[in-house]
Amino acid sequence: MKKFDISVLSVAPLRQGETMKEGIESAVSLAKAVDKMGYKRIWFAEHHNHDAYASAAVVSIVQHILANTEDIRVGSGGIMLPNHSPLVVAEQFGTLETLYPNRVDLALGRAPGTDQKTAEVIRRSNHNGVFFFEREVKDILQYVGDESIQGEVRAYPGMGTNVPIFVLGSSTGSAKIAASLGLPYAFGAQFSPHEMTEGLAIYRENFQPSAYLQEPYVMACINVIAADSMEEATLISASHLQVYIDIYTNNLSQLIPPTENFLQSLSQAELEILYHRLGYTLLGNADTLRRDLIEFQQTYQVDEIIVISNIYQSKKEIHSYEILKRVVDELFDQKLHEES
Repeated sequence: MKKFDISVLSVAPLRQGETMKEGIESAVSLAKAVDKMGYKRIWFAEHHNHDAYASAAVVSIVQHILANTEDIRVGSGGIMLPNHSPLVVAEQFGTLETLYPNRVDLALGRAPGTDQKTAEVIRRSNHNGVFFFEREVKDILQYVGDESIQGEVRAYPGMGTNVPIFVLGSSTGSAKIAASLGLPYAFGAQFSPHEMTEGLAIYRENFQPSAYLQEPYVMACINVIAADSMEEATLISASHLQVYIDIYTNNLSQLIPPTENFLQSLSQAELEILYHRLGYTLLGNADTLRRDLIEFQQTYQVDEIIVISNIYQSKKEIHSYEILKRVVDELFDQKLHEES
């Protein structure tokens, strides 16, 4: 089985009754915890016009997390490029890389990260930036690249920082773009599981070696809810499952406490949402997690797994990440022992 790194994705969710400041403080606590555990990176997603998330200003969140952690890489997961000027993005992340060298990631997505009306307000037009995504990724690569590839307009800070850039996606289109540019590809399987097999195959088959990567680098984001027992994991997963129901019924709310017998309380339509959208959700204790991780990796052979876990109680969220990290470490310690 191919070895993989493990990282974290967060939307800086607000738990029921929390203020925005408290939501950000919770994100800092999580980042500090996974930093100490040895996770590779933590990314924050861009969302607008939602009182359930504190991650609208991703650059500010990333800077704050960098200032409060020591070793973990921190980045956007991602910057939704249709909402931003490529030059300004390069300047912002070039500044972060200047302040925190070798710790900054810039993952770029082409979705709006919000509803259509809010997207129009952000862009001050109904211009659909999705069609310009590949060109704008190329612009940023140039702006943060070496002086030899610069044009008349340059990013200061930015030029020469060579901030690592990743392409986010949940479709074959984004896979083709990542492959053609020779960039790492992060697939959002946490909400789009059924397209992953085709998306990863297209990325690998069409990958063009570049100055950034000589071989494909595949990342998969999945949902993980871990606890000391299967019963506890099932209970605390209710908050996470409710998030996805809220998203796909346009009823987004703050993270709510879990309730017992949650699945039994759902309608058939809500159950179908979970079935179609949460195919890659690993749930259980250490033993079930180990089994499911092995099966997942044998199937997809990814280079890195990025994990999102919307758990209502912060201590249980951190404990879930502790269990996962321990399982992964033991998995590869055992493999190393067997090979020796």
